[in-house]
Amino acid sequence: MKRNRMIVVLTAFLLCLCMGSVTMAVQAAENLPRLVDDADLLRDSQESVLEEKLGEISEKYQCDVVIVTKDSLDGMEATPYADDYYDYNGYGYGENHDGILLLVSMGERKWAISTTGNGIEVFTDAGQEYMVDKFKPYLSDGEYEEAFTCFADLCDDFLRQAQEEKPYDIGNLPKEKMSPLWILVAVGIGFVISLIVTGTMKGQLKSVRSQPAADNYVKPGSFQLRRERDVFLYRTVNRVKKPEPQSSGGSSTHSGSSGTSHGGSSGSF
Repeated sequence: MKRNRMIVVLTAFLLCLCMGSVTMAVQAAENLPRLVDDADLLRDSQESVLEEKLGEISEKYQCDVVIVTKDSLDGMEATPYADDYYDYNGYGYGENHDGILLLVSMGERKWAISTTGNGIEVFTDAGQEYMVDKFKPYLSDGEYEEAFTCFADLCDDFLRQAQEEKPYDIGNLPKEKMSPLWILVAVGIGFVISLIVTGTMKGQLKSVRSQPAADNYVKPGSFQLRRERDVFLYRTVNRVKKPEPQSSGGSSTHSGSSGTSHGGSSGSF
């Protein structure tokens, strides 16, 4: 009887110890900094605002959104550096370590995106290309706060889209919003051009008078058909361009040094 009681107590102790370890691991992951500005590109006030934004997005969608800046990659390529930084620093939600990391290295003027877990499906190859087109001009111009804020906002949009509908991909990328001011300007320009064209045409028709018949336009006896023959003038050939093979979309993947599968992309700025 005593032996059974000891086994129960020991089992309960081990369960509590395991649960405590899991809880500590989760808390440690949640406390990881999602903005690591080792290249010191942002002021303290900017870091605080951006860190809070990244935290809110990460917790809302249970997908880590991380930004890391470095002075140098220490001889490594940007993509494996980003993958390893994500893996070996314990980022990611859930057993698949869902998340996305943006790496910026000032020494090499390189950027890299690493996606993991559900982040691979959310941030497709076409989606990443769209995102880079939006934030990279800010990087090139040295507007780092704007670049990182743009990246964070895009991640928020992409994660919301994947949660509510289908992830952004080929043929399903975000629509560009047109300013109402541009619509008014376009309508105004079209109206002015139409006034000029119709006014010019009206001015050219002042000498024209309505005629009940076409007799006044034909000179009597002026048309005499003397010879008739068929002459081949030209041939019409319609050519249709052969459709180019289209990508099936989705995300290409590779493995990091830890063995974890990643998606991502990289380039210069």
